[in-house]
Amino acid sequence: MKKTNSVTQTDNPTGERKIFGFSPNIINTGIISFLTDCSVKIIYSIMPMFLMSLGASKTSLALIEGIAESTASIFKVISGFWSDKIGKNKPFMLIGYGLSALVLPLYAFVLSPLHVLIIRFTERVGKGIRTAPRDSLIAGSVTNGETGKSFGLQKAMDNSGAIVGPLVAFGLLSFFPGNYRLIMLLAGIPAIIAIFVIIFGLKEVRKSKHELFTKFHFKDFSPKFYLFLGVIFIFTLGNSTDALLMVKANELGIKVAYIPLVYLITSVVSVIMAIPIGTLSDKIGKEKILIVGFVIYAVVYYGFGATSGTGLIVVLFAMYGLYSAATDGIQKAFISDLVDKNKKGTAMGIYNALLGITLLPASLIAGLLYDKVDSNAPFYFGAATAIVAAICMLLFTVYHKKEKQNA
Repeated sequence: MKKTNSVTQTDNPTGERKIFGFSPNIINTGIISFLTDCSVKIIYSIMPMFLMSLGASKTSLALIEGIAESTASIFKVISGFWSDKIGKNKPFMLIGYGLSALVLPLYAFVLSPLHVLIIRFTERVGKGIRTAPRDSLIAGSVTNGETGKSFGLQKAMDNSGAIVGPLVAFGLLSFFPGNYRLIMLLAGIPAIIAIFVIIFGLKEVRKSKHELFTKFHFKDFSPKFYLFLGVIFIFTLGNSTDALLMVKANELGIKVAYIPLVYLITSVVSVIMAIPIGTLSDKIGKEKILIVGFVIYAVVYYGFGATSGTGLIVVLFAMYGLYSAATDGIQKAFISDLVDKNKKGTAMGIYNALLGITLLPASLIAGLLYDKVDSNAPFYFGAATAIVAAICMLLFTVYHKKEKQNA
C-alpha cells in the first residue's frame, strides 16, 4: 500500500489538470523560483569578489549574509502563520517576490559593505515573507502524497536559475571585466518577469473555513517535529555561507572570472539529481536520504579543508550539488509529512526561520575561524557538525521506528 502524508492528499487540490505529472501550481512555482534565483545568482556569483574590492574582510563577508538572513527570519514565521490563518498564500508570494525584484538592481549603486548589508537585508525580508507561504502552496498542491518528488522539482527549478545566473554573470564578466555594477543593474529583469507569473499563473489551494489554523500553540506540533528541528540546528551551525567556498576556490588558484562556472557545477548536479532523489525519498523514507546527505556534506567540507590545489575543486563542487539535492527539498518534504494540512505554512515558517537565525552564529564562527585561526578551520568545523547531525538523524530514525512498532 502506498505511503501518504499524515493528512490525506486529494488527487487534484487545485482542480486543474496535471502537467508532466505535477500540479500547475508546482510547475509555475518552479518557474517563479527559476526566474528569481537567476537574478539572485547573477549577483551572488560575483558578490564575494565585489565586496572584497570594496575592502570587506572574510569575517565581514560571512557576517553580511548571516545578519541579513537572521534578522529577516522572523518574517518567515509571521508570513507562514498568517497564510495559514487566512487560508491564502499568493498575496505573500506577490509581496515577497516583488520586494526582492525592486531592490536587486540597487546593488549597482552601493559604495560600501554597509550599503550591501542594507540591500541584502531588504531582499532577505522579501524572501522571508514569501518562503513559507510558497512552500505551503507546494505542499497543499501535492498529489498522491508525493512530497519528495514535488519539492524535488522545486529544488531543480530553483537550481536551474542558479545555473543560468552564473552563466550570464560569466558572459558579462568576459565582455566587461570588473564591471560588477552593470551586471547588478541588469540582474533584476528575470525577477520582474516572475511577478507576472505569480499574478497570472498561480491558483490558491481551496481551504474551508473550519480548516484554518487561527491560533498558534506549541503543542499543536508533534515532538517528532521539534526533534527534527534540533537535528537541523546542529547541522546548520556548521553550514555557513557558500561565499566562503567561492573565496576558498579563488585562493586555491581558480581565476575570478571562472568562479561562477565552478559554482555552476553544484547547481547542475543538483538539478539533475533533485527529482530522482526526491522520488526515491518518497519510496524508501526521507530520513535515510537526509543521513546520506549530511555525510556527503561532511566529506565535501573536509575536502575543502584538506586540499591545497585546484585538482579536487570540481569534484567537491559536484558532490556539494549532490548534497544539496539530498537535503534542501527533502527537509521541506519531511516537514510537510510531519504536520497537518492547515499548519503547513506555520511549520515551514518555523523551519525556515530556524535556518536563517542559525546562519548568523554559523557565519560568525566560520568567518572568525577563517580570519583568525586558519583558512581550513571553518571547513573542518562544518564537517564535524555534519557528522554529529548524521548520527543524531540516525538515532532519531531508529527511535521512531521502534516507537511505530510498539504503537
